[in-house]
Amino acid sequence: MELSVLLIQQICQLFIMIFFGYLIVKTKVLTTENSKVLSILLLYVTCPCAIINSFMIEFTADKLIGLGISFLGAILVHIVFIPLANIIGKMFGFTPIEKATIIYSNSGNLIIPLVGAILGNEWVIYSSGYMVVQTILLWTHAKSLVCNEPSYDLKKIFLNINIIAIIIGLMLFILQLQLPNLIVETFSKVGSMMGPLAMIVIGMLIGDMDLKSVFVEKRTYLISFFRLIVFPLLMVLIFKFTGLSSLTMDADKILLISILATCAPPAATVTQFAQLYNKHPGYASIMNVMGVIFSIITMPFIIMIYQLL
Repeated sequence: MELSVLLIQQICQLFIMIFFGYLIVKTKVLTTENSKVLSILLLYVTCPCAIINSFMIEFTADKLIGLGISFLGAILVHIVFIPLANIIGKMFGFTPIEKATIIYSNSGNLIIPLVGAILGNEWVIYSSGYMVVQTILLWTHAKSLVCNEPSYDLKKIFLNINIIAIIIGLMLFILQLQLPNLIVETFSKVGSMMGPLAMIVIGMLIGDMDLKSVFVEKRTYLISFFRLIVFPLLMVLIFKFTGLSSLTMDADKILLISILATCAPPAATVTQFAQLYNKHPGYASIMNVMGVIFSIITMPFIIMIYQLL
């Protein structure tokens, strides 16, 4: 029960942040077009800082094994989700932006603070496994999908600031190289802006919309059903009935973090890609907002099922 209450509180905070962005545009303090600057700041400054900061931890054998489990869970999730989304996409005629919304969740903006609040800060490290795997896929598969680019430019991928941040973070963790406290604290503060900025951008994108359009768009209900219920429940069953959740003493909690990530609302990064490349950003924002609203109910439900099994 306590876990469900904390989930509801965290999701409500996201919704309030979205409202701030919506209010800024409605009161004409800023325009929807101004949100593009915030999107660039988010993708190229705050996100890299959050990634590098997540690796600023002490190296131990137990943590290394735990990280391995978190990476395994994240890889398995996307091995299941990507082909399944393609199959379902053909059945229902989903567009690329709809498929990306189903596959990718708000694993960084929501899960990092959520894990800290629910399990404690010592468990936040294990959210980095999912975040790293998804970040790589967001800047390769998701970007290609949203932008309708059939192939990857390896040079652009490895020179991408977020991929560089992951490589730097892994090297710092494995070699146990300590950055000066001034740098670490700066990265921590800048990275902590990731959640609020992402939600404000989404609110700004819907600022020029009629709110009725959010609820009358029937396809968003189907997208939310797959993103928030069908796909997460499938991973709950896989983790529990394959024995993955009992690999080690901490495996159940580590994979709980992966489940939190799978049942989170759609990834804000997908909306930002849609905005930066002019691929129906308004519709992407509607799907994101609907996901946040419904997740107030669906996330506690999914976590309850995981704990009961």
